[in-house]
Amino acid sequence: MVARETTGVATVAPAVAQLSIPAVIGHVRAMSAMIHVSRPTGSILLLELDAPPANALGLPLRAELARILDEIAGDSDTRAVVLTGRGGVFCAGDDLREAHGRPADKALAAVENFNQLMDWIEALRVPTIAAIDGWCFGGGLELALACDIRLASDRAVFAASGVNIGLMASVVRLPRLIGVARAKAHLLTGAQFGPERALADGIVTAVHTPERLLPEAFHLAEWIASRAPLAVEATKRVVDGRSQVDKELPALVASADHREAVAAFMAKRTTLFKRG
Repeated sequence: MVARETTGVATVAPAVAQLSIPAVIGHVRAMSAMIHVSRPTGSILLLELDAPPANALGLPLRAELARILDEIAGDSDTRAVVLTGRGGVFCAGDDLREAHGRPADKALAAVENFNQLMDWIEALRVPTIAAIDGWCFGGGLELALACDIRLASDRAVFAASGVNIGLMASVVRLPRLIGVARAKAHLLTGAQFGPERALADGIVTAVHTPERLLPEAFHLAEWIASRAPLAVEATKRVVDGRSQVDKELPALVASADHREAVAAFMAKRTTLFKRG
């Protein structure tokens, strides 16, 4: 039976699209942690980390997130994803309690596994929006940076805290996003900073109250989902450096969605994109 999720913004009665695994639309359990998955609208998927107290991404939860990402990649009905955390926390990165118990010969593989998951999120076919409330530390910041767009609540707290635990994190994505000089001030100190600094540095694009964070994320996701899907996906690939304009443009020019947009403009009617 499909679970009914309440997001705190609207009651979601998900119409299951082409997502088939038990993780999708409902609760995904990984030991004591969960990922809640729901559809605020038919084309937007909401993923909520729920692993108190810090929403840490231990290995079991990572495996479930990877399974969900795999399903999203093949689901043409999903056009945008909103990722957030429950309990007033976004994500504090790796589960350090779990890491403490890992054998020494497994430690590097666990870190590499985390990095691979971040690469997977970044390369996801559809745009992702991180809705950041509360702690966003270390690997949690890297998780947010792997998303395409980041919004924060006015109580969000950030830290590029890899150096605080003898590691490094966000050393590629953060400088690429905000520039080397600003990034080094965060990366080399591991100091905490608030949403105003995150906004000024360009890490997030907007700051909202906690109550408005998800509604604003949904509004942005709906706007993206209303655009031509093939064009959105191609634009993301080119901006991310995974494709080139001259490789993407021929298919877009010849697409049914482009012809529909021109026809709708001439007829002064609403455009109906069908991802074709």
